Amino acid sequence: MNPATGHLDELADALRERLLADADAPDGPLPERVRALVDREAGLLDESTRAELADRIIRRSVGLGPLDALLDDPEVDEIMVNGTAPIWVERGGRLQRTDAAFADEAQLRGAIERILAPLGRRADEAEPIADARLPDGSRVNVVLPPLAVDGPLVTIRRFRPRGLDADELVRLGTWTPALRDLLARAVRARLNILVSGGTGSGKTTTLNALSGFIADDERVATIEDTAELRLRQPHVVRLEARPPNVEGRGEITIRRLLRNALRMRPDRIVVGEIRGPEALEMLAAMTTGHDGSLSTVHASSPAAALRRVETLALMADVDLPHHAVREQIADALDLIVHQARLADGRRRVVAVAEVARGSDGPTVREIYTARGDSSRPCAALSDELAERLGVAA
Repeated sequence: MNPATGHLDELADALRERLLADADAPDGPLPERVRALVDREAGLLDESTRAELADRIIRRSVGLGPLDALLDDPEVDEIMVNGTAPIWVERGGRLQRTDAAFADEAQLRGAIERILAPLGRRADEAEPIADARLPDGSRVNVVLPPLAVDGPLVTIRRFRPRGLDADELVRLGTWTPALRDLLARAVRARLNILVSGGTGSGKTTTLNALSGFIADDERVATIEDTAELRLRQPHVVRLEARPPNVEGRGEITIRRLLRNALRMRPDRIVVGEIRGPEALEMLAAMTTGHDGSLSTVHASSPAAALRRVETLALMADVDLPHHAVREQIADALDLIVHQARLADGRRRVVAVAEVARGSDGPTVREIYTARGDSSRPCAALSDELAERLGVAA
């Protein structure tokens, strides 16, 4: 950390404590009270330094401390707080260590409290893990001691007010023009598409871009743990799951929201991520008239995505035999779009696979692959898929 920055942080903390301890201080807006305190106690500093000092005191009082400046940086995609150590960020797919840090654990816990309190959520020794969302939509995960050995951990996945569209993903190299055309045809033909990939591979970004191909006259229901999708269609209904309250009551799961969405007359259902027994409801919806559905799943390949969906569906506890679940998967899913984050930080769709019916259940046939800087079709479309897409096999 820059010594001058550290000294200013120490001074800001000392003046903030003095402000809070002064019971005889006149009432008034916090910014005015802080500026008056800084002018009185740090009058020897130049005007720009006093303004910076006042800003730091205000941020420590009502903001998120060193997180505020990082949240204002449009190039930061993710923020990682590891106790009072320097904060790390992700820019352009690369991790970078910053000079910013919380002065002490009390300041960090104060920021965590300011994130969680407005949402009616908490994180304490009894419940040391919490998920939340900032007002701009950014997703926050908190882990407290004793689970976090070296101090509270805060991870913030930044929210983009406007998701990247298909043309922007082509310019970034995530998609190729040929892939964009293939996926556009698939969405418009109402194929059921699953986007797979690892953490941070860009699944939600691709899902959002795929939704851009949905027609404006369709009613779309989105279902998410934390609302991140921003669809451009005029008729979108957004549903968000709810965790249990402090008494352990009131939880609304993705599975329950999915069941309810089927009663809302959706033309399309978009589930942010399948991660539990709701997989069975999603498969049922895809095979009972709600075609054109979109979702994502954590997996290392298209084949692994099928196995993961099968495992999650079996978690539904309805005593379905394995072969029945496999049959549903084969009937429900049409395409798997697999995305990866490359070693240089770029996100890229590296495979598109057609889901086919095999002798032992569903199998995948890769119809597009990207390796290194090259991409190519690697198998002809099946006659059925070609007919649905309106192209030659």
